[in-house]
Amino acid sequence: MTNLKPLLIPANPIAEYWQLIESGKLTVNKKIRIVYKKLISDMENPNSVWTYDDRKAQHAIIFIEHFCKHSKGKMGGQPFILELWEKALVAAAFGFVHKIDRTRRFQEVWLMVARKNGKSTLAAAIGLYMMIADQEPGAEIYAVATKKDQAKIIWLEAKRMVMKSPALLRKIKPLVSEMVASFNDSTFKPLGSDSDTQDGLNVHCGLFDEVHAWKDKNLYDVVKDGTSSREQPLILITTTAGTVREGIFDLKYAEIERIIKGYGDGIEYNDRILPIIYELDRRDEWTKPECWIKANPGLGTVKKLEQLQGKVKAAQLNPIFVKNLLCKDFNVRETGIDSYFSYDEILNRTKFNPLELQPKPRYGIGGADLSETTDLTSACLIFKPTKDSPLYYLGMYWIPEDVFELRVHEDKVPYDVWRDLGLIRVIPGNKNHPKYITEWYREISKKYDIFISWVGYDAWAASYWVDEMSAEFGPKSMLAIRQGKQTLSNPLKEIKADLKAKRIIYNDNPVLKWCMTNVNIETDKNGNIQPHKGVNQKARIDGFAALLDAYVVYLAHKDEYETDIGG
Repeated sequence: MTNLKPLLIPANPIAEYWQLIESGKLTVNKKIRIVYKKLISDMENPNSVWTYDDRKAQHAIIFIEHFCKHSKGKMGGQPFILELWEKALVAAAFGFVHKIDRTRRFQEVWLMVARKNGKSTLAAAIGLYMMIADQEPGAEIYAVATKKDQAKIIWLEAKRMVMKSPALLRKIKPLVSEMVASFNDSTFKPLGSDSDTQDGLNVHCGLFDEVHAWKDKNLYDVVKDGTSSREQPLILITTTAGTVREGIFDLKYAEIERIIKGYGDGIEYNDRILPIIYELDRRDEWTKPECWIKANPGLGTVKKLEQLQGKVKAAQLNPIFVKNLLCKDFNVRETGIDSYFSYDEILNRTKFNPLELQPKPRYGIGGADLSETTDLTSACLIFKPTKDSPLYYLGMYWIPEDVFELRVHEDKVPYDVWRDLGLIRVIPGNKNHPKYITEWYREISKKYDIFISWVGYDAWAASYWVDEMSAEFGPKSMLAIRQGKQTLSNPLKEIKADLKAKRIIYNDNPVLKWCMTNVNIETDKNGNIQPHKGVNQKARIDGFAALLDAYVVYLAHKDEYETDIGG
């Protein structure tokens, strides 16, 4: 199966797909348009180290269409004929090669597409190609997910393809828990974080399924590291959107966004990753049928239009269905079902450097949320250069050294990554100490020449820390904030409106963003509200609690503060 030769050379599927996009005959989102425009540009760039080899692209396409078969429903037993968007993806993944050594350009493919568009079927077919048709001796193929049962979804689809295809069955022997091909010593197995072993992997192809559900990045790192001895490995990530937790999905999605942004801005990006994201451009497009195809390229063929119409109608009648519909059928990233903020409300990519703001900010308001061991200790400073400007946020978080690794393991968020980015500080011992907050306020006040007018804090905070801060920033600087509905209800509603209006600029701080996605609310009989964690006690909200304390002070002293800053 290494010498597949078409009788007629088909059209270049990337060029064909791009022509439909460029002509307006096919509706796609902005990211897809940018990516395929870049791929066409790369094909035509004589100075690139990469070139497009249509023969290699067609080799993969022909393998899939000639030997892989559908296993379920009315298409069961029929050849897997790729749709144009699938052909374009396969052609890009396998067709771009190095001009000299002819090895593949793309070592990782990110495919984010709404559910029921056939992504598992496509992944299974690619896995089989990598197993027996990629000319890789001893290829190890893994269908990967956090649970082995989830990993078996792609693997079982591949196994059923083999069982339906006499040609594949002559090359591949399906067993209970793996598939083997003796002619090239290759294997295809499901792999979960609960598998017996993850050691000694020599991965040629990893098929990562639904990474939005992955709680940490350890499994990704293990499989990715396992590709290091292969000359041209492939990681294929297929997923829908998920609720935001700043885990591996969110880290990878941010990386993919940077790559796509780099195409247009000319900034450095990882050119070994192929980023394919089918999603709505705007949240409100879910009510516009002409936009549905942006997240559902298989709509009307693979995915039933009537079923999606029914789901949309149900969500319009009952708002409780909206979040799940947006997340799974339109790839709009969302917060949890009980979260106070939607992801659209908190999302703000704006970055700033306080030293470059004009006019220069001179006065700021602090907020702090203390803890001993379990929760994060958090502090922030908010400020406005002029009374008409948005609020700007700077924040810091602290975790005791002795419990740091435990927090990484139990909370399932990348504290280690945030530490390396300077967003979290690990402090000695097994308890947080408020003296580090004082040091941080002293540090940023000096660095940015911002006078700290007031600091709002939880009224139960240690009195000696309040005395320390008062000695540092003035006897009237520390303001106790009672943590109840009477105090917090109106500020909580006001801050939601400001976040939605993008009037709070927080440097896209992932720690604060994660904390905000975890905020639930308690409501009394009069409609007054206050934040709380909800049922998940590992869902930290400390960063938002610190911001809210600062915001309470800002609202209470707004006239005085704006008089001080002028403008």
